[in-house]
Amino acid sequence: MTATAPTDNRLRVGELRPSQLLHTFGIGSIADLPNLSVMVMGLDRWDPGNAAVVTEQRLLTAVRRKLGPQVAQLRLPPHQPRTRDPFGNWAGIGVPVEVFPGWLRCSNLSCNLLARARSGLFTLKPNNYAPEKTRYVHNHRVPATALPARFVLACPNGHLDDFPWLYFVHGGVDEDPGHTLTLVERGTTGEAANIFVICSCGASRSMADAIGQTKQANLPACRGRHPHLEKFDPCGEQTRTLALGATNSWFAMQLKVFSLPRTDEPVEQAVREHWETLSLLAPLPAETVKALLPTQYSWRDLEQFGIESVYRTIAALHAAAATTPGSSNSNSGSGGGGDADSPDEAVDLRVPEWAAFTDQREHSLDDFTTRRERGRIAAPGESAPVGALADIVRVTKLREVSALYAFTRLDAPDWDTSAGAVGADNRRCAPISSNPPSWVPCAETRGEGIFLRFDEARIARWEQLDAVHRRASVLRAAHAKWCQTMGVELDWPGVRYILLHTLAHCLIREFALECGYGASGISERIYARSGEQPMAGLLLYTAAPDSEGTLGGLVSLGERDRLIPLLGQAIESAQLCGSDPLCSEHDPREHGRLHGAACHACLFAAETSCEAGNRYLDRALLVDTFAHSGTGLGFFGLPATAA
Repeated sequence: MTATAPTDNRLRVGELRPSQLLHTFGIGSIADLPNLSVMVMGLDRWDPGNAAVVTEQRLLTAVRRKLGPQVAQLRLPPHQPRTRDPFGNWAGIGVPVEVFPGWLRCSNLSCNLLARARSGLFTLKPNNYAPEKTRYVHNHRVPATALPARFVLACPNGHLDDFPWLYFVHGGVDEDPGHTLTLVERGTTGEAANIFVICSCGASRSMADAIGQTKQANLPACRGRHPHLEKFDPCGEQTRTLALGATNSWFAMQLKVFSLPRTDEPVEQAVREHWETLSLLAPLPAETVKALLPTQYSWRDLEQFGIESVYRTIAALHAAAATTPGSSNSNSGSGGGGDADSPDEAVDLRVPEWAAFTDQREHSLDDFTTRRERGRIAAPGESAPVGALADIVRVTKLREVSALYAFTRLDAPDWDTSAGAVGADNRRCAPISSNPPSWVPCAETRGEGIFLRFDEARIARWEQLDAVHRRASVLRAAHAKWCQTMGVELDWPGVRYILLHTLAHCLIREFALECGYGASGISERIYARSGEQPMAGLLLYTAAPDSEGTLGGLVSLGERDRLIPLLGQAIESAQLCGSDPLCSEHDPREHGRLHGAACHACLFAAETSCEAGNRYLDRALLVDTFAHSGTGLGFFGLPATAA
């Protein structure tokens, strides 16, 4: 990571992992360093020359749906390999950041000066050998480290601004900026009521007057500031005070896909992944194509196969496309890869994934390797939970690519559970660049997983039960009330989705006890759809930029002899919750909640695990609970065959 200092000299101030730059400290977020607090700047300031291109056509197509057809590429964050020279070119390559908030406080308790970082009262002290020790120092009798001010302003439209210290302490009047401010903390609790802003003119005010809904009148209207873009938008929304580092100051809006097989031949798979550029070479003479291939960016992935093999594959694909008018042979193939530009797949990212996981063939590619549990999963008429399983697939190699296209503040984005992506209601999202971007940042992680497909006939029969209809009407009414309260339009995911989502959370907890990974390191992907082309399955997987995602501990649980007992234990554990009877008796309609019988004690998972923010969960759909015993509602209490 690099920062632009007040003197416009680029200096390194810290390090972040590529995945952190999408999930935790992305564009527009505040990154807390040991002595500095910085804002990750917009995409206009990033250097694409040192950002490696990532090929994932399905994801690129989905991003274009969000940001426009001008998006040409997905790229990793700018990076150069580290060398021993702390002043080498690598030290100036990274993600640009700026100091934010722009106010600093002297850490000397006898001083407590509060002033702007660029007021001339503070000096930036870089440290090229230990960048994380870069800091501001107050030019005082006894120099002391200056720390970031603890509060900022935010609004629901995605704007963020410095806290208006002068305006606040003077009761709504911006006094002469020549006044000197101090920020004093009295007491040891650190609560806002014990923090006072004091002006040299004698004005004083507690920070308790700036926090809470009833105190918003003491704050100015939003100026529409986007500090990451260095610009202002028309706004006027009521602002809110946020503590520096608050988790609701930044929520990523991302799209995620898995790399899927387009063929079982590695060379053809590699060519198809880069077909968008290679197709431009295909009509040229053979010798020209062979001469140009080593100059292409894609050659780093193709070189291992040799020029002759790559050329033959390009020629074959070009000839196949020419003999099939209207087809998009560039992205079609086995495993449900499909046409990445087709409207259906661009909207619903799960359809080709479902096709790939349910394909009866096994795949052995670098980014997608599957091993299917052969033999009968359940005997005819076998009771739950074994009888509900139709297929078990151990995914020993899996590649996930995620792209950041916007972000929100204060409120998390709404999730479209039917499409596997953030919803289309982007009215209050903040952009990642001033102009329509030609590329977006992404991160790729590799891991392993277990895919479970459930008996479609059994789930369809369960959906028709009267008890299920009654419970679905309760959950749907709560969903409608929540949407009305939040002022959004969100599709009802259906009772099938809630069932499979609940089971996924139960299994995450159970797997975490056995596989060696923490529960927060296991993620879910739910495949649920009724009607035509139905889906009923779930994928539990790990995906990490380091070796944690590829140790094999999770995949080993997919063996039938290990999985079936774990599934039974997960179902049994769901019957009781430490918060029962309150949890099982919870009526989601009362407060417009998006979950039924679910709470932190039984189902809620970490944000990194749940694709829907712990929404759409209900133990009552899974098993007999304390409040729904004997109702015939639970799916795993359903007889294996119709009565």
